[in-house]
Amino acid sequence: MAKAIADAIANHKTLIAEAGTGTGKTFAYLVPALLWGGKTIVSTGTKNLQDQLYLRDIPTVRKALNVPVSVALLKGRANYICHFHLERTLQNGRLTSRTDVADLREISRFIKITSTGDKAELSKVPENASVWNQVTSTRDTCLGSDCQYYNDCFVMKARKEAQQADVVVVNHHLFFADVALRDNGVAELLPSANTVIFDEAHQLPETATLFFGETVSTSQLIELCRDTQAEGLAHARDGADWSQVCGAVERAARDLRLAFPQDAIRLAAHQIASDSPFFEALEAVQDQLAELIEVLDSQAQRAETLEQCRVRAVELAARMGAWSAAGGGESTSASDPDKVLWVEAFASSLQLHQTPLSIAPIFSRQREGPPRSWIFASATLAVKNDFTHYAAQMGLLNEPARSWPSPFDYGSQGLLYVPNGLPQPNSPEYNDAVIDAALPVIEAAGGRTFLLCTTIRAVNRAAERLREEFERRKLPFPLMVQGEAGRTELLDRFRAAGNAVLIGSQSFWEGVDVRGEALSLVIIDKLPFAPPDDPVLAARIAALEKKGMNGFAHHQLPSAIINLKQGAGRLIRDETDRGVLMICDPRLINKPYGRRIWQSLPPFKRTREQDDVCAFFAQDREEDPPLAVAAG
Repeated sequence: MAKAIADAIANHKTLIAEAGTGTGKTFAYLVPALLWGGKTIVSTGTKNLQDQLYLRDIPTVRKALNVPVSVALLKGRANYICHFHLERTLQNGRLTSRTDVADLREISRFIKITSTGDKAELSKVPENASVWNQVTSTRDTCLGSDCQYYNDCFVMKARKEAQQADVVVVNHHLFFADVALRDNGVAELLPSANTVIFDEAHQLPETATLFFGETVSTSQLIELCRDTQAEGLAHARDGADWSQVCGAVERAARDLRLAFPQDAIRLAAHQIASDSPFFEALEAVQDQLAELIEVLDSQAQRAETLEQCRVRAVELAARMGAWSAAGGGESTSASDPDKVLWVEAFASSLQLHQTPLSIAPIFSRQREGPPRSWIFASATLAVKNDFTHYAAQMGLLNEPARSWPSPFDYGSQGLLYVPNGLPQPNSPEYNDAVIDAALPVIEAAGGRTFLLCTTIRAVNRAAERLREEFERRKLPFPLMVQGEAGRTELLDRFRAAGNAVLIGSQSFWEGVDVRGEALSLVIIDKLPFAPPDDPVLAARIAALEKKGMNGFAHHQLPSAIINLKQGAGRLIRDETDRGVLMICDPRLINKPYGRRIWQSLPPFKRTREQDDVCAFFAQDREEDPPLAVAAG
């Protein structure tokens, strides 16, 4: 694999590289990248993996090769403390909760001793603490070179280091956000890079779709109103009736949310009834926003922060502009037929999205310019060794693609179990039937289980049932549920317990590495097909069918298989791991496409009998030496 990547780097070529678990793909791309020289950008799926590459993997390879390569870590703006916003938050004292006040105290201590300002280094303040929003900047709220702290700015320092380093580690979100916005982080680094390596490359279609689309939300409008009112009163009190002009936009934004009485809803523009109050409410927001922009035009020169509010207001108005034509019930944007218009309502906000039908043409444009090599690496890019689906999504047709199988002996290390007698997944009894089938297997495994669900609702129902059953049967397995703590904390507790059961949805399907006996059973509740009410999926299927292709076979099925391969990949993490993969969905057996799915999974032995599973775990226990009981 390293040879193939070295060849692609040397000849400025593209390579799609699928490498099974345990092949050492990280070293396979780092070794040639570090030896070849020139500037390399490595982009990975998450901030955790970014830290792992920067702190562990790259130093290991650099030391082994003894090469003088400089490395920088670059994260999105929201990961660095902003001196200006911290100062402002300390001064205005608007924090209401004691937790926020304590967190703020920790942050102001930390800023005096940190050289990076990276919030990941401050473990005392949780990553999702609400105070972070008030002490970090966004692209909209950064004062740039006009800021009094510009020379000390952590974002600028990180970008400067990245400019000078040989290897820069970023994540996909930052890569695409910067490239899409032409922000001066990654977009500035790209021209000088000889090599761009995407690890966890299977995530790119979704991440790119997010960033090459546009979203405007009622909460952005309300935030703008609050900031404008505060800055207007501070710097131009006599310039306008700020509470009146901002209040009008805020009320119109709230009315827009109320156009949909439901709590959670996703609709394509053409699904919104033409007599819906939505279109009238949208027009009202646009009118009020135009009035606010007029006021800001006349006052913005009085303060830098007011000019910022004006720029934000103009951008939001432009994003809403595409929706004006949607009153005719168009599902794609009038200004751009390659984008899907759709709305998403949450409890207290409404989001208006424009999403590209395909990122292939956009991403192909990004890859134009001076020749360089592009490496796409992941454990899951192909469907039965066929890369067509991924290559089509990314605009990489006719590019070379290769696969390196895992060195693990799946036939003896694992068992694939599909239980008999389960109802169809759309039946109301399905979730309970899954738990009934899972309980004896969890018991046979001695806990040590991941239960991976396709929806949050299924996670909650499974948690409720297992809690009751464990209590009733006096089973000693600690139960951990997604949402009850952060992902890292849950995983640490799971590993430490040694007999726990963890229930999670999408965020536990990938990027999770539990080696050894703590995890011996992975249960997947149903095949991970995208929800049928997804407006973007519906539009993509319609576009494929216009070309005479089958939406299910060419899009939904390969996407589900790649996702399932990720979930299945949690089970066997090294050559001594053993375990059972239990997929509860009967469609794996009774639908014609089921065969294509299980043939894409690792070559486990297969069974439909619970007794075989119990025998597999019993054999494990016989082979284990008796445990020494530790004191305490």
